[in-house]
Order: sequence, then structure tokens, then C-alpha cells
Amino acid sequence: MRRILVLPALALALGLVLIPSTSHAFSIGIGAFGGTSIPISQDDVGTGAAYGARLPIKIIPLVSVEPYWSKSTLGDGTIDVGGVATTVDGFDVDSFGVNAFLGSLAAAPGIRFYPYIGIASSKFSRSGSDITKTTYNFGIGAGLGLVKSLSIDGRAEMNVTDTDDQTRKFGTLTIGLSYTLFSKL
Repeated sequence: MRRILVLPALALALGLVLIPSTSHAFSIGIGAFGGTSIPISQDDVGTGAAYGARLPIKIIPLVSVEPYWSKSTLGDGTIDVGGVATTVDGFDVDSFGVNAFLGSLAAAPGIRFYPYIGIASSKFSRSGSDITKTTYNFGIGAGLGLVKSLSIDGRAEMNVTDTDDQTRKFGTLTIGLSYTLFSKL
């Protein structure tokens, strides 16, 4: 029982120490992105387009969260039905989730690299099938500040969803623009 209470107490104490010194570092922005979603080890779907919107929120200098919505329109795939190759519709995947960022590495002035992890609720739809499941994602991004409030980001991400019939994995490559709406630095 003591172990269960020690970790949250330490996290709270650390947060109380850090918040007063960094309470002035808060920002909120909006972003849009587009790219491609590539199925990994799946014959019943093909590569397709991915796009969406993000709401990056910097809480303190080393911690950011990013609620997002994304949509992937996957290509048709081929399955084997009784020895006959049959074409099936690809999935449309709608996801609502949040990514978490813990720090970033500045490579040069205006350029940064950042790892992230996330979780989402994803709805896989195609004719005759609608499945909503939890998706886990992780990836690495690179950002380039164009001007003070505008940046361009490229990301490589892995998405994993355990559906009823199989574990679905996708590699997603995107590029997007983010604009800082409010910043208190």
C-alpha cells in the first residue's frame, strides 16, 4: 500500500516545485496535417491517405499534450475466399485521441526533434463492418519554426489496434502546419 502512495506523492511534490517556476510557459495552437497510412502485414487493406487536425497545448516547457482527430481512407485489399482471390473495400478509419510529448531535442536554431506516444478511439468502417477499438501510437517528429507563431512538422508514426479479427498495424507519414493561437512565455 505504501508503494502505491509514494509514486503519486513524489509526482505531486515535483509538480508543485516545478509549476511556480514555469507557470508562465503556456501555449495553445492549432494545426492541420496530411500524408499516407501504410498497412503492415495486412492483405485486406491497401495504402491510403491520412489527414486531420491537432490542438497542441504546451503545459510547461517539457510537457505538451495534443488532442487530435485523424481520418485515414485505406485502399482496397485482396483476401482468399475458398481459394479464390477476392477484392474487399479498404477501411475508413476515424480516430479521436491525444498525444503526449516529454521534451524535445533542439538540433539547430528553429529545428527540433521530439518523440511522442498517444492513445485514441478508432472506428474502422467498410461495407458490412463497423468496429470501434483503442489504438496506441508512438512516433518521432521534426519541427521547423518558420516564423514565431508558425511551424512545419513532419512525423513518422506507428499505430497499433487490436481488433476482433487481428492486430492491425499502420505506419503513418505526415507533414503539417501548426499555428500558435496563444502563448504566455
